[in-house]
Amino acid sequence: MNYLEEYDETDPISIETYSKRLIGKTFADVCKQDDIIKAMVVRETANYEVKHENKKRKGGLGELIEERFFHYQTNNDARPDFDKAGVELKVTPYKQNKNGTLVAKERLILTMIDYFSVVDETFEDSHMWQKARLILLVYYLYQQEIKNRLDYRIGYVKLFAPPEQDIKIIAHDFAVIVEKIRNGKAHELSEGDTLYLGAAPKAATSKDRRKQPFSDELAKPRAFAFKNSYMTYVLNNYIIPGKNTYEPIIQGTAEESFEDYVVHKIDAYCDQSVTDLCNTFHIEYQKKPKSLEAMLAYRMLGIKGNHAEEFEKANVVVKTIRIEKNNKIKENMSFPTFKFKELVEEDWEDSTFGNYLRETRFLFVVYKFNQQDELRLKGCQFWNIPYDDLEGSVKAVWEKTQRVLLEGLQIEKRNGKNYNNFPKSSENPVCHVRPHAQNSKDTYELPDGRQYPKQCFWLNNSYILSQLDKNFIED
Repeated sequence: MNYLEEYDETDPISIETYSKRLIGKTFADVCKQDDIIKAMVVRETANYEVKHENKKRKGGLGELIEERFFHYQTNNDARPDFDKAGVELKVTPYKQNKNGTLVAKERLILTMIDYFSVVDETFEDSHMWQKARLILLVYYLYQQEIKNRLDYRIGYVKLFAPPEQDIKIIAHDFAVIVEKIRNGKAHELSEGDTLYLGAAPKAATSKDRRKQPFSDELAKPRAFAFKNSYMTYVLNNYIIPGKNTYEPIIQGTAEESFEDYVVHKIDAYCDQSVTDLCNTFHIEYQKKPKSLEAMLAYRMLGIKGNHAEEFEKANVVVKTIRIEKNNKIKENMSFPTFKFKELVEEDWEDSTFGNYLRETRFLFVVYKFNQQDELRLKGCQFWNIPYDDLEGSVKAVWEKTQRVLLEGLQIEKRNGKNYNNFPKSSENPVCHVRPHAQNSKDTYELPDGRQYPKQCFWLNNSYILSQLDKNFIED
């Protein structure tokens, strides 16, 4: 049979059916098709396989599928890959965690953002949406131990169209990104600004910059991308059959934006005490759980567990904040521990902590002690770290931490306690480094081979307070 008759390029289902042949194959298998098919390949070049083995070559595996499986010439056309069917092809990796769970390895790049043309586009007619409305997802299993990436195996192939409730959030994300560009702030774009659709950095080097229309400030090149968290959700709930989804916050349709909907749902319980809320939601306990206030936030949103579908897709992290009677916050805000030997190998531009703050949107649920020492709900707000704070104060603390580790951490014992020269909260208005270990034996190895209790970055309590809506602080 002529390979051109094997799928109908005008029919998405025909393309998907043909693509299912890829499941279980490695990319090397795709290259080893029989000689007749090989002779028909659109572009046969010397060392074809060798060029596609290179792990640093972005897009190479996608090109290989286009040319060696679908037999069409790769192009940089703005239209979808299968234009007559309105289908975009995306080849993307997933990996398996130690506990057996499957996660997307990276965000899904959709199309570069042209800062000059996107400001005149509507969501429905945008280049981004033409690429994102119907995608043929080819998921392959990334395994670190495999040296030649042609040996990666394809696990899932499926057409994916974002469901109705997701489209509303994606459209709102698009509007947020475009509005920032219209305001001359393309250089301040961050993936933490939005929920499912992000403005992801996309440059050959960290020094690359390009012009933007409403400011003289040069901006990083960026692309519209579905976030890593969204792609993990898509993999586990739309692509792999028989998976249970998490509970959605929005049942049916909502007139307002998702974030406004969440704020209004929680606001409905404002000024209720934690005791009242426990009674309302039938929560009983002998010893108060550490996560009680967060648990109550989920109940207010109609979620029985502690995972909400939209939060999982958007990488929204719920953080509860308690304001004392004196309008101060006692606790600093902690983040995951960092490994000393890994941090010294990183660049700030692609650091674990920097990326965490760039890519995460937080929901702050705020409680306050009244004069009778009752903890009462004040409300909630969505937040992500402002660009200037991240690239100023946080970067300075991160760089000092790296410098301290490279020069050799100074440890002094005074009165049986360890003191070190990591950045302190008194040195920086935004963040600092402190221990985050269960005990003194809970350690990581320092670059010089010594063991030291685990540490993490913390946002200062005074900084968190400065970021809160002033209404939460007033009695």
